[in-house]
Amino acid sequence: MSAQPTKADLENPDYSPPLSQAIPLGIQHVLAMFAGNVTVPIIIGGMAGLAGGDKIFLIQMAMLFAGVATLIQTIGFGPVGARLPIVQGTSFAFIPVMIPIVKGAGMGALFAATIIGGIFHFLIGTFIGKIRHWLPPLVTGIVVMSIGLALIPVGIKYMAGGAGPFVKDFGAWHHLILAGITMLTILIVKFSFKGFTSAAAILIGLVVGYIVGYFTGDVSFARVGSAGWFSVPVPLKYGFDVNAAAIVGMCLMAVVSAIETVGDISGITKGGAGREPTDKEISGGTMGDGLGTVIAGFFGAMPNTSYSQNVGLIAFTGMMSRFVVTCGAIFLIIAGFIPKVGAVIAAMPNSVLGGASVIMFGMIVGAGIKLLSDVDLNRRNMLIIALSLSIGLGLSAVPDALKEFPSWLSLLLKTGLLPAALIAVVLNMVLPEEE
Repeated sequence: MSAQPTKADLENPDYSPPLSQAIPLGIQHVLAMFAGNVTVPIIIGGMAGLAGGDKIFLIQMAMLFAGVATLIQTIGFGPVGARLPIVQGTSFAFIPVMIPIVKGAGMGALFAATIIGGIFHFLIGTFIGKIRHWLPPLVTGIVVMSIGLALIPVGIKYMAGGAGPFVKDFGAWHHLILAGITMLTILIVKFSFKGFTSAAAILIGLVVGYIVGYFTGDVSFARVGSAGWFSVPVPLKYGFDVNAAAIVGMCLMAVVSAIETVGDISGITKGGAGREPTDKEISGGTMGDGLGTVIAGFFGAMPNTSYSQNVGLIAFTGMMSRFVVTCGAIFLIIAGFIPKVGAVIAAMPNSVLGGASVIMFGMIVGAGIKLLSDVDLNRRNMLIIALSLSIGLGLSAVPDALKEFPSWLSLLLKTGLLPAALIAVVLNMVLPEEE
């Protein structure tokens, strides 16, 4: 019988608990991020008009390369990787930029921009440790909050039946009821149970909604039977189409993602070990973000970043072991090689996905509010928050206000995230502090 780990063990990223503990704890990390990781390719695939095998492929690649990117962070090599229990996954933050790219320029432009944006993200990591004072909780809180608020309308559309070009009976009662059952299940599980079960509330809600959807005729397993048991990644399946606006958008979103990653790394070290991260951890983690995105884009997965929901799980379990998260990453990689797993997930009704997404996107808003709660809300800081959110979200809600702008600039501004982040950073640097 192994001895109980000491407090020093729990706070040590290099501590390796027994496999009997590490495997279930690693799977718990996967459960916490799994629904979010596969939501992005389903949404973007739907927006691009993809169905069947293409959607299954996107889900497979999201699982496989989330695992690969996570290994880059936990194991690391040279200066790359934070060597902390950071879980990587396909990022919600990029959705507002990816939707206009796939609608206007296609999937080839999306993945070319993903690869080039990933290289830019990697380069940010080489110096971000030196400019971390530009990214206080005021700025990171505004950025994280903007991400959640920009995504909520997407979740609502999925609750009502979906957001792609082939959606039928949008807003029908059966969609809304199925979404409501999913949301209610998540709330009941989250607040009626503890530990492992509570952490898996989103996944359990999706499973319950999925089962109810099967009995209401909203689920078809036609594609599952034809999906294979094993397949390997296909490089550049959708081509490599260079589109300037798409590339600029992805590079600017890389800056937003890097800011979010700094916040997540800080959350992991504070929540798990009660300390600030080192410059080396921040730099290595950001470079790991970028490298994971480059590899993912080459094989048909979307941009990867650190997953904020897993930061809370570190604080909850009190376990800083990167070995635990490595076990979870291996589980994701195995699932990514099995198309039938992707086919089963792709059969999920849009409304079930929407019910869970609204909660997840709302939690991102909550995470931003939590970051801002540590900020002195004086008149200066309130003005920065007000102006950043008003202009960012306003342009997202009324994109026609930008009709006189060049198309490439309009594409970048109407996401809402980029102007909000830029205004927050610039105003925080130039406005004098209050006495």
